[in-house]
Amino acid sequence: MNKLTTLGSAKPTILVVEDEVPLLTLLRYNLEKQGFRVEEAVDGNEALARVAEGRPDVVLLDWMLPTLSGIEVCRQLRRRPATRDLPIIMVTARTEDQDAVRALDIGADDYVAKPFAMDALLARIRAVLRRAGTVAQKGQVSFFDLMMDQDAHRVMRNGRMLHLGPTEYRMLEFLMTHPGRVFSREQLLDAIWGRDIHVEPRTVDVHIRRLRKAINGPGEADVVRTVRSAGYALDRPEA
Repeated sequence: MNKLTTLGSAKPTILVVEDEVPLLTLLRYNLEKQGFRVEEAVDGNEALARVAEGRPDVVLLDWMLPTLSGIEVCRQLRRRPATRDLPIIMVTARTEDQDAVRALDIGADDYVAKPFAMDALLARIRAVLRRAGTVAQKGQVSFFDLMMDQDAHRVMRNGRMLHLGPTEYRMLEFLMTHPGRVFSREQLLDAIWGRDIHVEPRTVDVHIRRLRKAINGPGEADVVRTVRSAGYALDRPEA
């Protein structure tokens, strides 16, 4: 297994929020072995305090925590402007489909069920880091009344700054560079998450819903078109 390479000049920092000490120790060992810097928190309140002290690159967040649940930690981080786009991966023993959808709806970027394979978890961490990383020297892309500055990692609509999570940003970037083309859920999964990561197709629907909420202001037309039984496209709204 190859260690993490060029995702920046410094080691990416992973905040692991987990109250099971043996698992916390195992995660630290494997993450540090792969070149990450690891910080720890054993309950929800400590997790929020750690993030306030210094923003990590990724939060690996257990659902069931003392004092404050992982879901509530995620909700609070998403409410704060400084952490609205902080990559969050929920890790939990809850395996029901509705739990995954709830985690994504609250604002998590990914969801991993226990027990998990370490290789799969590392692949998901690398994927959210890639999605959250600054895109090098690409310039600007515009479509309809949307403008994306890929170098500054900013998106505006009608002059209004939009606040997108890392997954929604990557999804919008992909759609803006392929306007008018319809992509199936499977194609979007491959483009955004990568072929080496298993993600349920319904995850795409959750992030499309979040993307629409982020980019469509009051009175603004929905530029994300749903094509029944086919997928999604970025299209000019019909007159």
